[in-house]
Amino acid sequence: MNDPFTEATAPRKVLTADDDASGRMDAWLTEQMDGLFSRNRIKALIEQGAVRVNGKPVLEPKRKVQPGDVFEIGMPEPEDPEPKGEDIPLDVLYEDDDVIVLIKPPGLVVHPGAGNWTGTLVNALIHHCGDSLSGIGGVKRPGIVHRLDKDTSGVMVVAKNDLAHRHLSDQFADHGRTGPLERAYAAIVWGRPRGLRGTIDAPLGRAGDRIKRAVKKHDADDAREAITHYEVTERYHEKPDATALAAMVECRLETGRTHQIRVHMAYIGHPLVGDVDYGAAFRTKSNLLPEAAKAVVDRFPRQALHAFMLAFEHPATGETMRFTSPLPDDMLELAAALKA
Repeated sequence: MNDPFTEATAPRKVLTADDDASGRMDAWLTEQMDGLFSRNRIKALIEQGAVRVNGKPVLEPKRKVQPGDVFEIGMPEPEDPEPKGEDIPLDVLYEDDDVIVLIKPPGLVVHPGAGNWTGTLVNALIHHCGDSLSGIGGVKRPGIVHRLDKDTSGVMVVAKNDLAHRHLSDQFADHGRTGPLERAYAAIVWGRPRGLRGTIDAPLGRAGDRIKRAVKKHDADDAREAITHYEVTERYHEKPDATALAAMVECRLETGRTHQIRVHMAYIGHPLVGDVDYGAAFRTKSNLLPEAAKAVVDRFPRQALHAFMLAFEHPATGETMRFTSPLPDDMLELAAALKA
């Protein structure tokens, strides 16, 4: 067939289906766009109303293509793949020529990605460190060797040169099994685990979408080993039968999978307070609290998770370095409300 594209008023493209055209609209458009966008990206553009067929918006990716159909495709503005420095305050615990250790606040995304191309920790680090981070670990994640979820707070370490990046990356890949790397988190969960100490050994994999994770069988294709050790450190509204409305739990990671603590605690029946992805069914638990405490819990804006301790081997000196961070104000308020 002839090249079907003609230029429309920018930023749009016009594509006309020839006599042999058939199949689903998203698949057909992906083929005709000749690698410009993935099928998932085309599908998203359709669902966002960026594609018109014969002058009318069509939001259904599986619509069948008919010969003679005229498609108008709104072309998204190109996104700058290289993050820029932004003057975002950083809470720095330690810094030298090789590493920077800081406390990430809740609500701050670690590195740029879909929907968060600015205002990230990486943007702040580029501004703070200047050109020294350039090229370390990739354009979009310079210096990043591990990360915390957007709504998880706590201690992070960032590499400032290639040697430090390789050394720290190896430590995190080893999960501290042969070195001094340690990671400890404080979580406030609904209920109270039956045992005050325990280990959750349950592989994790994708939960049917790009973001969420779920416990998988050991022989599943995407199952990845995940081990969390936990200890209950406080109990709230405990009853004589050893149950409790909520608890503070210290979690130590033997592996470091996406959403590991959140999924593991939900898996044993104790999701994190405020976790809308893995604990939404527990929201009504707050109805058991006094009104003032209920108000604090209901407005808590995130999963109650804080990385309070990080230890690692310094990549240049070999010294074991250990950093801690107290609970942030929002989790202190939450714990106080649950004690009431």
